[in-house]
Amino acid sequence: MLSAIVVLFLVTAQQTAQPEPPPAWGLPLHGEEAEDFLHSAEIVSMKSFKTKAVTRPMKVELSDGEQIHYALFKTIDDFEPVKTFGGGEKELQFTDSFEYEIAAYELDKLLDLGIVPPTVRRRIGRQVGSLQLWIEGAMTEWERLKVRKVHPPDMVAWNDQMFTIRLFLQLIYDVDYNNVNNLLVTPDWKIYKIDASRAFRNHKELRREASLERFSRKVLTSLRALPEKDLEENLGPWLTKTQLKALWVRRNLILELADRRVAEEGEEAVLFD
Repeated sequence: MLSAIVVLFLVTAQQTAQPEPPPAWGLPLHGEEAEDFLHSAEIVSMKSFKTKAVTRPMKVELSDGEQIHYALFKTIDDFEPVKTFGGGEKELQFTDSFEYEIAAYELDKLLDLGIVPPTVRRRIGRQVGSLQLWIEGAMTEWERLKVRKVHPPDMVAWNDQMFTIRLFLQLIYDVDYNNVNNLLVTPDWKIYKIDASRAFRNHKELRREASLERFSRKVLTSLRALPEKDLEENLGPWLTKTQLKALWVRRNLILELADRRVAEEGEEAVLFD
């Protein structure tokens, strides 16, 4: 009789087991595991949240029965022949698209940067958009600077991360370059780049060459080894041929700039591990 009670208790416990909640902070999943979860996990809830983003994203709760994680769902896909901003500045052929979020993640994977959270295309109800894994417990760089006013304990490591972030922003030609709300900082001082929906412009020049002062050896090696066909294969579903060509030109310009700086200033001053 006791054995039967124990078995019944174990079965009941299994039936009533709840999915594990997300971690207190950080990126809960990585790589293919994250992508599979984003593609297939059940949508538990969706809600708007307080944000300064103009792209109207939604926070989504997902569960696969074993774990719960959150993600950001963005559906914006706008085009304007001429976009006029508040200060009177204009941009021709303006685009703001969720597809660029996916392209940024795919490029991040090709270069093995680990600065863009896993992002996939997904249909939720009648809407199609990008679904990007939520980074738990992170603050924006704006919040770090203006609200908490805290400083990284290791400024060398922090600056090295920032140099790579700047390189990536130049590579994808993100016109939201100055928006520090698009950088998330975790408690262990890891920096992530989010919100690339206004990137991948057709320009065949670097937006702010002067900001590229130092370069990661690992990142330069990845850039040099990157075949153009891999860009076309992995980013082709999300970018036009014109965008891909401009991206390739900017890749070459970054490598040329790094080589020039090394020649002028020396490896020790320009490169870091």
